[in-house]
Amino acid sequence: MIVEPVVGLTSIIILGIATQWVAWRFGLPSILMMLLVGFMAGPVSGLLNPDQLFGTLLFPIVSISVAIILFEGGLSLKLRELRPIRAVVINLVTIGALVTWLLSAYAAYYFLALDVRLALLFGAILVVSGPTVIIPLLIQVRPIGQVGSVMKWEGIVNDPVGATLAVLVFEALSSSGVVEVQAQVLGALINTILIGAAFGLMGAIIIILTLRYYLVPDFLQNSVSLMVVLGAYTASNTFQDEAGLVTVTIMGVILANQTYVNIQPIVYFKENLRVMLISSLFIILAARLELGTLAYISPNSLLFLAALILVIRPTAVLLSTFRSSLKWSERFFLSWMAPRGIVAAAVASIFALELDHAGVSGADRLAPLAFLVIIGTVSIYGLTAVPVGRWLKIAQPDPQGVLIAGAHIWAREIAQALKAEGFSALLIDTNPANIAAARRADLPGLQANIASDYLTNEIDLVGIGRLLALTSNDEVNSLAALHFTELFGRAEVYQLPLRGTNRSETVSRPLHGRLLFAPNMTHNELTRRFLAKATVQKLNLTDAFDYNDFREFYGDKVIPLFLIDQAGYLYIFTAEGDLVPQPGQTLIALVDASLDGQLVDAPGKVVDRKMTGDS
Repeated sequence: MIVEPVVGLTSIIILGIATQWVAWRFGLPSILMMLLVGFMAGPVSGLLNPDQLFGTLLFPIVSISVAIILFEGGLSLKLRELRPIRAVVINLVTIGALVTWLLSAYAAYYFLALDVRLALLFGAILVVSGPTVIIPLLIQVRPIGQVGSVMKWEGIVNDPVGATLAVLVFEALSSSGVVEVQAQVLGALINTILIGAAFGLMGAIIIILTLRYYLVPDFLQNSVSLMVVLGAYTASNTFQDEAGLVTVTIMGVILANQTYVNIQPIVYFKENLRVMLISSLFIILAARLELGTLAYISPNSLLFLAALILVIRPTAVLLSTFRSSLKWSERFFLSWMAPRGIVAAAVASIFALELDHAGVSGADRLAPLAFLVIIGTVSIYGLTAVPVGRWLKIAQPDPQGVLIAGAHIWAREIAQALKAEGFSALLIDTNPANIAAARRADLPGLQANIASDYLTNEIDLVGIGRLLALTSNDEVNSLAALHFTELFGRAEVYQLPLRGTNRSETVSRPLHGRLLFAPNMTHNELTRRFLAKATVQKLNLTDAFDYNDFREFYGDKVIPLFLIDQAGYLYIFTAEGDLVPQPGQTLIALVDASLDGQLVDAPGKVVDRKMTGDS
């Protein structure tokens, strides 16, 4: 067993992040993987014992981490997303939460033989879902339509709602008389709402004023923001248990929707922090389990899990979406998505400890049962989310399409070549003539500034997963690459090579995207080649003439642009030269007019090729 604190902390972080990477690399449900790794590191191997490692600091650390995660979730909630789905979200966090609580409590009483009081508390805990499990699933599925926004809002708002409900039930169970119960529950509810809203508003105002009037230097902005979040969370909880979750959620929503200051640096910082916290928390809480937890896997517990998935969740969704604008496929998918995550585990563990200290019989069952629900729901939903989404035709396919900045003549030719191979290509340009020409060529085009928030916030980019910045302005291309890094990732934002001839003229490397095609393929060079009647062609390489032979034979008369493998995946050539095409793959290249349309692998032998439809 690891007893050295530094070694233990390091091991938790390494296991969490490494598991996240493995899950991403092989397309596995990350939460399920982390739970399994934590269980193996804890009760199975005995390497980690979080209770011994952290002692009395364990649950404060978990609580603070959950607060940061919820604050980051609030930062992703845009009110403009809520407008068309407002009624559905409100119903889900009120009617849906109530139905989930009561039916879950009854199922816990009936199938798990919990005491009525414990069943009511356990049902309240299971109202919680949260961003720790919803966001990773949404990233996997990439749902089309409104269902993604509904799930995100419900998952984040349900955390403070479920935690507050659990506190109210706990307060009620601790009271002796009906009048006392009513007074305590009503008082706790009012306190939670007022204190949570007051401290959330206060914390948001402090951050806004601090940033707007430059009261702290840039290098302290993230640290000061984190300080305010934790201070407001702790102050709220001091006055009312679990009001801090309401506080941090409200604070995040206010900051996300204000227009006074730029909060992107805070968002990036919190996103990175969230990944580390989620990874560590799942390892810690799974490692706390005991091998005896497996004894809770019984026919009755499996029936309880089946009731949660097949009866309780669909009932809550159907009642909450009655007469809504959601399609039936979206309602079905929403009915199939209710995983429980880190907040449910944390709340169950905290209440189990308090009830156990109070001598309540059976309280020690809450945490293992909560983990059984978490593992069961994450396993089932994590493994089936993508197939179910595809079956319902609401899951986006792997986004192979490209967003092209620039709609001039040769940008349109490149878009035509991609379209001919079945890839989406959306052209963006501020020049109305270029956009009109694109539409005449039956290419989707939009007159807009490529760096405008309008594109990322309002335009449907379904199937689009890459940026090609092809304008004549290097600074605009670099700005576009920076702008879309958050949406597509740094690996999928590309721009033309910079035209500066010395260091003082070029854009700093961290401030531009990956450089396209070849080191000398600047806007001027590509324009020169297209004016010289170069064409975009599709070439099918053969075993008899591999890529090395191809490059040696033709030199710079043929510039590779894109590569399509046998599975239909699109790759983009860059100045780094890291793509090596294989026989059987398809090459889309810019071919000089001097070749007169004939590509030969040796004198007199024509390579198997097909011209693009509009080359």
